[in-house]
Amino acid sequence: MISIIIPVYNEDESLAILHDEIMDVAKSHSLNLEILFVDDGSKDNSWEKICELSKKHENTHGLRFRRNFGKAAALSAGFQAAKGDIFITMDADLQDDPREIPNFLEKLERGGPPQNGKPFTPLDVISGWKKVRLDPWHKTFPSKIFNKMVSKLTDVHLNDHNCGMKCYRAPIFKEVRLYGELHRFIPVLAAARGFKVGELAIHHRARKFGHSKYGVRRFIKGFLDLLTVKFLTGFGQRPQHLLGGAGLLSFTTGILGLGYLAITWIIRLWEPDLFPPLHDRPLLIYSAAFLLLGAQMMSIGFLAELITAFQGKDTDTYSISDSTTVQKNT
Repeated sequence: MISIIIPVYNEDESLAILHDEIMDVAKSHSLNLEILFVDDGSKDNSWEKICELSKKHENTHGLRFRRNFGKAAALSAGFQAAKGDIFITMDADLQDDPREIPNFLEKLERGGPPQNGKPFTPLDVISGWKKVRLDPWHKTFPSKIFNKMVSKLTDVHLNDHNCGMKCYRAPIFKEVRLYGELHRFIPVLAAARGFKVGELAIHHRARKFGHSKYGVRRFIKGFLDLLTVKFLTGFGQRPQHLLGGAGLLSFTTGILGLGYLAITWIIRLWEPDLFPPLHDRPLLIYSAAFLLLGAQMMSIGFLAELITAFQGKDTDTYSISDSTTVQKNT
């Protein structure tokens, strides 16, 4: 079964049209699917529309939040409630074309092109790429910069990390947990667990109803989330390697600076005019600051290691793709 998960926030005019388009695709390609709308605290008639569609169609369901919790929360709720083996996420504003659904499924099974004479293994995540994007320049230009930065820092090279239309195998969400606004980084988090990630150029349509729910703050939050993801994927199980490493560098710089000042102070005992007094030297303040900063960062690193060790007791630090039958020792 395929689960179509659609976060909804004030999109009542587009829901019936989107639903009809998805059903037409399912009928023409003989797809067994369910449609799951997640109302993220809409203030219009979105929930009423979802209820109407659920009553008319057995394969259509809805969840309603008490207030607006954000897209990541809506997707998390949808992933937990979905019954399918494959999840496809779409936006509810009609800009994502449901006719791309069969292409996602084909790409998921076919994988990428052959490499070194060997067929590419089936993929686990397919991220949509709005190659021809019908949005104003003040949205597309910052998005291009953001996508290049994400690809560079995470080593997951996608042209459009922000695209809402993506396809996943269900087992991914037994290992990848969403919170905050990390939904745009699911491919990065999945790749960090060893899942295979690919990309598919899709047809992007102009918005028919309403207006975009995202502004400049989206990119600011996205950059901060990128730093979080980089830390989680690179140092989530070894925070001291980052914090302690930076702290040790700072601490060593402070020690060297104070050591140099101690030597010059001793020399001044015999040659007072050779060096200025310590209280007139900015290096004293900088060295002390580096020393304290380094000690603090190493202390925070040790605390982070303790928290990681405690919280990680029930969390696997690995990901198993296949296995034969293994009998556990009891």
